[in-house]
Amino acid sequence: MKIPCYDCNTETELEVGFEVINFVCPVCHSLYVRDKEDGFRRRSQYKGVVADQPLSVGDVGFLKGSEYKVTGILFKKTHPEYRWTEFILQNDKSEFIYLSLSDGHWMLLTEMEETFNVKSHPLTLEHNNLDYDIYNYSNAIIENAEGFFDFALPQNKIIPVVEYIRPPYMISIEDMEGAETAFYGEYIKKKEISKAFKKNNLPDQYGVGVIQPAKFNLKDLAVIFCFTALLIITTNWYIYKDQFEQNVFSKTIRFSEFDNKEITSDAFVLNGGSAPITIKVSTDVNNSWANINVALINEQTNEEIYASKDIEYYYGYTDGESWTEGSNSEEFNICGVKAGKYHLLITPMKAPEDVNNSEMRINVVWNEPSSRNVWIVIIVLITIYLIIRFYSYNFEKERWADSSYSTFTE
Repeated sequence: MKIPCYDCNTETELEVGFEVINFVCPVCHSLYVRDKEDGFRRRSQYKGVVADQPLSVGDVGFLKGSEYKVTGILFKKTHPEYRWTEFILQNDKSEFIYLSLSDGHWMLLTEMEETFNVKSHPLTLEHNNLDYDIYNYSNAIIENAEGFFDFALPQNKIIPVVEYIRPPYMISIEDMEGAETAFYGEYIKKKEISKAFKKNNLPDQYGVGVIQPAKFNLKDLAVIFCFTALLIITTNWYIYKDQFEQNVFSKTIRFSEFDNKEITSDAFVLNGGSAPITIKVSTDVNNSWANINVALINEQTNEEIYASKDIEYYYGYTDGESWTEGSNSEEFNICGVKAGKYHLLITPMKAPEDVNNSEMRINVVWNEPSSRNVWIVIIVLITIYLIIRFYSYNFEKERWADSSYSTFTE
């Protein structure tokens, strides 16, 4: 079909599979209506300013397994300044779909056979045994248009629209010229539109789309995290259920025999999961120091783990005040010691000038397994969940910001 515009001398040609009732020139936006002689006469002109659109009348894209052609574009507005663009597309089977664009977010809509009674604007709408929440009731107007239409475009007339959402889906019901029509919409990603129409200049998205899917499902996430925490606790209990504290070395060592000399402990066997070895050491340092070097030797793998600790105690009187520093005892750990057969190499040492310190008391214990790491992981999971929950709350709050039925406002 080819229709000339008498205002701007532009001729628009497009093959469409329906009877054209109205035509709007894509250049000057003059509105033409079909007359009795099957010609078109100019009726009026849209004055609303429209920005450049990513799709034009005649563009072809492959969506939902079929090739669709853009036959018409509607520019709609509701109070106070909310605007969106609707692209009407038809395939070679004369089937229509509709693309809605708002703030860079896309929706694909199809006309529904099902009818709904929404005159009283119920808060929920049931479809396929699922509830959809009312998002908005508004009066829209067609601010501008382009292309070919198989219906009469209402001129300066209000189009009541009721929207119900269940992201990423929507049911939109329009009352045009007294006839209610329901559309079922689903969110469609920007990259799908870009791929379908081979367009790289699609508008950027900002804000949260009305039915933009949330990035996280809080219920599923909570179940996953609870299951993970239960699995960790159960596994930790199973591994360590028969494990107990084990004293592997306890001895008082005299410096007269072993000062700076290596002592070899008896071999000992550790059974169970990994746990820290705690070494407690005390000695009578007095304004002096002592030191202990410990080597833990795995007799099966010859793996060696070393640890060292200084024991220092000093005191004095300076500028009229007494002071002390250090302690006569220290405690330190060798972490994550696995099951196996071990022995210790212990080397005690003291300050050469310290003649009063005669011995060092050493006690080595393989501890009961600590559940600290388990609780750290659980706390991390809880923290991550709370962060995601906070993000999701703000995401939904922004989604409902333009709705008169938002539960996020007081």
